[in-house]
Amino acid sequence: MKTILTLLFAFSVCTLFSQQKSFKPGAIWPDNSGIHINAHGGGILFHNGIYYWYGEHKIAGKSGGLAKVGVSCYSSQDLYNWKDEGIALKVNETDSLNDIAKGCILERPKVIYNAKTKKFVMWFHLELKGKGYDAARSGVAISDNPTGPFTFVNSFRPNAGYWPVNVQPFHKKPVASTVKEKYCGGKGCLPAPPDSLNILGRDFKGGQMARDMNLFVDDDGSAYHIYSSEENSTLHISKLTDDYLNYSGQYFRVFTERYMEGAVLFKRKNKYYIIASDCTGWAPNAARSAVADQIFGNWTELGNPCIGEGSNLTFKSQSTFVLPVQGKKDTFIFIGDRWAEKNLIDSRYIWLPIKFNENGNPILEWKDEWSY
Repeated sequence: MKTILTLLFAFSVCTLFSQQKSFKPGAIWPDNSGIHINAHGGGILFHNGIYYWYGEHKIAGKSGGLAKVGVSCYSSQDLYNWKDEGIALKVNETDSLNDIAKGCILERPKVIYNAKTKKFVMWFHLELKGKGYDAARSGVAISDNPTGPFTFVNSFRPNAGYWPVNVQPFHKKPVASTVKEKYCGGKGCLPAPPDSLNILGRDFKGGQMARDMNLFVDDDGSAYHIYSSEENSTLHISKLTDDYLNYSGQYFRVFTERYMEGAVLFKRKNKYYIIASDCTGWAPNAARSAVADQIFGNWTELGNPCIGEGSNLTFKSQSTFVLPVQGKKDTFIFIGDRWAEKNLIDSRYIWLPIKFNENGNPILEWKDEWSY
């Protein structure tokens, strides 16, 4: 009897796991155990025929924004059905002074694979426990396996002692004594335009700020880290070292004083694209897009890629990743989060197909249900 019950349970789980044949943006998305996927602000890695989804593991309630567990990992062969692989990176529960101590802020984890070192490398935006959003650091962890466990390596601010490739002469002038060491990170907090305050120069020695972030690996294997910097006013695109564990010192400032968050970077037909959002906290806003022939510029804004009803709020979501679908030519999926600020564990996922118009510009349109 016990054997029969076990077989019936296994059959029911397999049946549940195989039921998903389409994407339903904004709906509850059950994993192989029937539990809503808990991988927010995340990204996807494709490795050896399997997709891996990494994201923030949230808990119930408003305190869900703090990292109490770590980074989740799920696996899939078809993108519709996901298996819970557990916690890939755990926060430190015993050392309150550890950079990734339980209760820190650990956001937007992304993982890339380094073919030279055979390591899986995770980057994330890190704020130290009890410090609010003052730290603005990047965290790095590595693993021998895509599902982990990942081992925390280090956290730091980007490119300490390095100027961007497009630095301007006034950035290298002494910073006025009236410039504060920190502001609140929004356009309403700065008394003057960031370049006039020279926030880039202010952070030259200690390293630049890094908040909302993403990773991108180019065709030649070079990896790049894109993140909101300079009190969130300007995006930086930084080339990583060959092992993907640190910054190379080469980086580019883009969209100065435009206040972009949730930036994602992808490539199509030898052109680079960025989709990002305005800087409005948990509240959704109109998305932005841009294109360039080279990753270090020049970048041209294309406007809001969303069309139709709900486009002014990016369909109540914020960008977190763009996924090129393997084996499907010219098929890209926009991945966004619909944040439930008061109960972050209930935040939903907005996956939509990216189309391209006659000029090659990305277009997003709402779909209640779709398949690739």
